[in-house]
Amino acid sequence: MKKNFKRVGAMLLAGLMTSSLLMGCANDSGSTTSPAPAPAGADNGSASSGGDNANSGGGSNENIKIGVSIWSSTDVLGSQCKKIVDKAAKANGVEVQYVDQGHVSEQVTASVEQLCAAGCQGIIICNSADSEMTSAINTCTENGVYIAQFFRIISKDNSPEVYQTACNSKFYVGAVHEDEITNGYTLVNLLLEKGDRKIGLEAWTVGDATFQLRWQGYKKAVDEWNAAHADDQALLTEPVYANTSSEEGAAAAMSLYNSNPGMDALIVAGGGGDPLVGSIGAYANEGLTGKIDVVSTDFLDDLADQLKSGGMFAESGGHFCDPLFAFFLVLNAVKGNYVKADGEFGYEIQFPYLYVSSPEDYANYEKYFVKEDPYTDEELVEMAGYSFEDLNKAATSLSIDDVISRHSN
Repeated sequence: MKKNFKRVGAMLLAGLMTSSLLMGCANDSGSTTSPAPAPAGADNGSASSGGDNANSGGGSNENIKIGVSIWSSTDVLGSQCKKIVDKAAKANGVEVQYVDQGHVSEQVTASVEQLCAAGCQGIIICNSADSEMTSAINTCTENGVYIAQFFRIISKDNSPEVYQTACNSKFYVGAVHEDEITNGYTLVNLLLEKGDRKIGLEAWTVGDATFQLRWQGYKKAVDEWNAAHADDQALLTEPVYANTSSEEGAAAAMSLYNSNPGMDALIVAGGGGDPLVGSIGAYANEGLTGKIDVVSTDFLDDLADQLKSGGMFAESGGHFCDPLFAFFLVLNAVKGNYVKADGEFGYEIQFPYLYVSSPEDYANYEKYFVKEDPYTDEELVEMAGYSFEDLNKAATSLSIDDVISRHSN
């Protein structure tokens, strides 16, 4: 039986712990986008352009160009990332170039080659698997181009050789990422407190480093619950993979529902937003809205409406500024302000998530992060000149209350 659920308060912040003070470097860019050359048998990554020319911004960075290798610059999360990076690039007079690589490994590595060939002095990348970073780092090292990860970090334990490659290159700057284990753990506990006991799991790409961490959190929450409730056990299914399209998300959601009688909740682990759109759309078409509690990561554009209708139960997100801080890491590396010590991994920032489980929760987020930007042009120029310690503090302090306090005057 489902137990009464108490709304988890307004916005919860997870993983505000800062990270290592290892040193790295940074660089700037304006804004255009082109597709990565695809290997035989693969589709080209889609391209998009953004931002105005570098010369319209402040600072003295006219000759700096930063590349952005991203799964998509046009889906829900990707477009939010692009918007804030474009804003920072324009404010600081930097040129940026985007390559959409769809989290296809061959296109991820090809995107780095393309951005190096395009004259970028620095690159920020959202890779899919740790293994892709060996080629990415080596390409950047050969071309003297700085590189930093966003939404990702190389696992020292799971990928020791790739980790060592990062340590050996002075051009690997570091990583900005979230506490994904805590993220997964928090979302499943929301479902368990609601009374859900049979939880379907939809992932995006097999072997994706971020999903693997979220999955650890999901399983940790279920294992702890089951250890404490012998007569009220919960079940988490094995993942069904949906890649990054809404169509595959819809198919995965229905496959889980049809093959797990009594399923009362669905986790859409991520994938940029499109798999979630497909999943909740499929449930709506089958009259299942409000009958299956859906949680996910990556805020939807219509999250307020989905929370009201029951299409969504809870979501973590608000982390689209993650690549902004990777951008600042690389910008400062290019300018020689952040210098990585020999043999060190690089700079690391652990970025916080926001959690919402009601329309009221989302209203505050929408006001201060969607309708308004969390940073002004003046703040973005100031942040570009921060020491790493100050930049790290700014990143890990970001919250609704933080924005209100900065923009209240």
